[in-house]
Amino acid sequence: MKYNFDETVERRNTYSLKWDGAELIKQFGITDRYDEDTIPLFTADMDLPVAQPIVDALHQTVDHRIFGYTILPDAYFGAIQQYFQKRYDWAIDKEQIVFSPGTVHALNIAVKALTEEGDGVIIQRPVYPPFTSAVEGNGRVVKNNALVQDEDGRYTINFEEFEELAKDEKTKLFIHCHPHNPTGRVFTPEESNKLADICKRHDVTIIADEIHGDLVRSGETFTPMVLAADETGHIITCTAINKTFNVAGLHCTNVIIENESLREKFTAELGMQLPTPFTVAALIAAYTEGDDWLEQVNEYLDGTLEWVKEFLEERMPKVKVRIPEGTYVMWLDFRGYGIDDKEIHDRIYNKANVILEDGTMFGEEGAGFQRICIPSPRPLIQEAMERIAKEFDDLN
Repeated sequence: MKYNFDETVERRNTYSLKWDGAELIKQFGITDRYDEDTIPLFTADMDLPVAQPIVDALHQTVDHRIFGYTILPDAYFGAIQQYFQKRYDWAIDKEQIVFSPGTVHALNIAVKALTEEGDGVIIQRPVYPPFTSAVEGNGRVVKNNALVQDEDGRYTINFEEFEELAKDEKTKLFIHCHPHNPTGRVFTPEESNKLADICKRHDVTIIADEIHGDLVRSGETFTPMVLAADETGHIITCTAINKTFNVAGLHCTNVIIENESLREKFTAELGMQLPTPFTVAALIAAYTEGDDWLEQVNEYLDGTLEWVKEFLEERMPKVKVRIPEGTYVMWLDFRGYGIDDKEIHDRIYNKANVILEDGTMFGEEGAGFQRICIPSPRPLIQEAMERIAKEFDDLN
């Protein structure tokens, strides 16, 4: 089936966070302005229709007319196993799969289950804000191994500092974002193995958030950390259909935990969690029949990312940007304009009436940056970029 991702699907009045959640968005501190003319490009879900097999599976679930307590059937686990075996040559045992109603929830569970109050947790800023809240919100201490940006705008890891942080006897956990959000890095197997080795030597557990792993650019290869590492017993991996197949509202993360002791600690803290019948139906359909849609959506994202980069080079040449190796976010560097974050925000959010995310939400390393999520119909992205460019014409 050929999908038309240029089609506009109206999301207003569908309980959408990004399109209907004006008051909540203001409470988050993302923007003060939100009206019927606002273009929201701040949150990581797609404005693109999902794969038809998922729609069909959900219709079948609705048509049954009863939505009671739901189990995870063998078909659910089998779909996960065959998908990762086929896509990554990753053999996952059924007992290693732990269902969680979300990735942020799983990160908080891991922090509480595997560390004590006052312990250190390594993160790599600029990074997705809930990483920080999962640490500090649970009384733990952030150990920031900030990524280092080279002259070409590519981010790399300061391994010497990482090892110094891991050596600290109070450091117990490393929350790894891979592909990295918001920088878009897909770490090489060599980088992943080096991180895993350092953590193993210093008894630091890793929880790898790899939910963007299926969304990579043409020519790039994503390797799950457990496949890159020489030793894997200290690695926990979060996988999900929410980003890949645009079903974030169905709350479905699968945490892969090889080590039985870690799995017991994690599940004890997690408690009893049941999925919805819609979650089960969507995952089975996505992982068994969604490959064609995913191939098309990645191709479409490639085209949009290329368009945005070319547009910025022509209309806003002072903005530096790299096409991300993975994810569907772009990390826009506005520092070339020589204005402060407040003015950058005002021009984009208030005057252009486009909602992105201020870079400082990802840590102080994000000063002067903006994150944009681009998985929307390309005409909408084009309109948003035209609006933003107009508000910076006087500075070019």
